[in-house]
Amino acid sequence: MDTIPNEDFDAALTLTDALDHLPANKRRELARVLEILFDEVQTFQAHKQSDRKTGGKVLKVILYGSYARGDWVEDRASGYRSDYDLLIVVNRESFAQEEDLWLALDERLIQAQIAHHIRTPVVPIVHSLADVNDQLARGRPFFSDIARDGNILYEAPGHPLAEPKPLTPEEARTEAQANFSKWFEDASYCMKQAETAVADGMFSHAAFNLHQATERSYHCFLLTITLYSPKSHRLKMLRSRAEDIDSGLIAAWPRDTRIDRRRFELLSRAYVEARYSSKYTITIQELEWLIERVTILQQLVQEICGDPLK
Repeated sequence: MDTIPNEDFDAALTLTDALDHLPANKRRELARVLEILFDEVQTFQAHKQSDRKTGGKVLKVILYGSYARGDWVEDRASGYRSDYDLLIVVNRESFAQEEDLWLALDERLIQAQIAHHIRTPVVPIVHSLADVNDQLARGRPFFSDIARDGNILYEAPGHPLAEPKPLTPEEARTEAQANFSKWFEDASYCMKQAETAVADGMFSHAAFNLHQATERSYHCFLLTITLYSPKSHRLKMLRSRAEDIDSGLIAAWPRDTRIDRRRFELLSRAYVEARYSSKYTITIQELEWLIERVTILQQLVQEICGDPLK
């Protein structure tokens, strides 16, 4: 695929070869996603003065997951649809850590979806090239799979990925077992704290602990199966990553009604709002439903992770 400079970036021209397995409307959506990405980067840097801020560059944008493999799902009956999973590779670790920029990108993508400019949810993760190459050199399956099977949507010349180094089965199993033991225990303890908070009438505390039980359950799954999990508290991102790897996890969260979606949104917001906002409210009925769903999620994680650890 041809490389395109950042100025006057015309994303639509880059997608015809890399995504010939996708229908035209999906290629147009991804072109729009790239345009939004580069526009947000330019807007962010236009208001900065230091070289540390203005010297950040996007080196690669790689589509991975179901839309790269060609097995995406759009199930109107259940409300489940696959996301666009994007790995954004940048030139500096400090640029990868610019939270204001990447949160603004997330918000812009959500607004584009609300306005129906993009109908498919987008889940970007951002890593520096040095970090990606370190992960490849350490044999992390998540990054190795992206390097092997991902579709490059944008690529600046002269920044190759490292050759993946495979882990031995023994190394992978040892690391997976350690990850499962730590994170499943953490998730289970957060669930106990949530149940205690409900019994004590401390509903905001319960919501926060349910968020943590959910987050840690997804970290448990991802770190056990792929030895990698995004450093994120965003449940929608973690859920998307995990469900893309194993569709059995979809059953944890009904999403075919507005009530079900609202309850998951309440859980997602609890990480910040349940702790810091006096306006955050949640009912006992909503908490009981969430406890039921998080319990099912933990059971599914335990069942799915069990086989790789045998």
